[in-house]
Amino acid sequence: MEDFWRLTPIQQNILIASIIGDGEITKIYSNSRRKNHSYREHFGIAQKEYRQWKISFFDKLLYITPRSQCIRSASLQLFTALYAHFYDEDGVKRVPVRLLSYCTLPHFLAFLYMDDGALCISSRINIRKKQIYLTPHIYLYLQCYTATELQQLQQHIFHTFDIKFQLSRRKDGQGVILKTTSVKETFLFLDLISPITIDCPSMYYKTNWNERLQIENAKWKSKYPDFKVLVSNSDRWKNYTEEEIQLIKKMKKDGATVQEIANALQRSYWSVTYKWREINKRP
Repeated sequence: MEDFWRLTPIQQNILIASIIGDGEITKIYSNSRRKNHSYREHFGIAQKEYRQWKISFFDKLLYITPRSQCIRSASLQLFTALYAHFYDEDGVKRVPVRLLSYCTLPHFLAFLYMDDGALCISSRINIRKKQIYLTPHIYLYLQCYTATELQQLQQHIFHTFDIKFQLSRRKDGQGVILKTTSVKETFLFLDLISPITIDCPSMYYKTNWNERLQIENAKWKSKYPDFKVLVSNSDRWKNYTEEEIQLIKKMKKDGATVQEIANALQRSYWSVTYKWREINKRP
C-alpha cells in the first residue's frame, strides 16, 4: 500500500470514490504480460468533460482513451494492492470498509455522487391554489452493494460529514440504495460538495441547485404557465433583492469571505458563490 500512501489525500478520496462508483480494477489474466492490475472507467460521451476534469487531479496517473471512452491507468502495483480491498475472492465488488478511514474530505462524497448519484425532485400539484411544490433528494445508486455494506457506508458518511442517508428499496441489484432523509440533508449535502463541484459546469444539473431550479421552473411553466413553483425550504433559495446584491458587493470589497457573506444573508455558501459569479458577468 506504499503507493497508495504516496497519493495526496485528495487523490486518495477521489480514487476510492471512483472505484466504489463507476471505476473498476482490471485483473491480470492468464498469459498476460502485465505484472500488475490497472484501472478502468467507462463513460458516455455526454460525461467527457467531467471525466477530463476528474483525471486532472491525478497528475498523469490516469488518462483517457477516446476511442473506447475510458479512463485508464498503466499496470501498477497501486491497483494490485488495492484490489483485495474492493473485491472478494469471487471477484464481486464490495465497499472497501478498511479504506473508509481515509475518506474524510468532501471530494469523496462529491465524486461518488457525480459518478453514481442523482438529484431527484418529486412534485405535488395543487390545482386549487395553482401551486407546484418541489421536493429535492439526493440518491446514491449503489445497488450493486449489499444492505450491510451500504449501512457501513451510511454510518461513515454520517459520522464523518454529519449527513444523514437512509437505505431505500429498489428492485434491481442487491435491492437497496442510499438517499437523503430530508430536504435539509439534501441542501447540506450540496453545500458540502459545492466548493469542489463549482469547477465542473457540466455537472451543474445535479450539483448546482440554482441552475437545476431554473430547469425545473421552465419545465413546469411550459405545462402550467399560470402556476407558481415553490420549493421546500424555499426561503433559502428566493431571488436576491437589490439590497442583498449591494451588500454582497460591499462585503466583497471589504474583504469578506463567501462564507461570511452567506452567514450574513442566511443563504448557502454556494448560492452566494454563484450569485457573485453572476454579478461579475454583468456589463
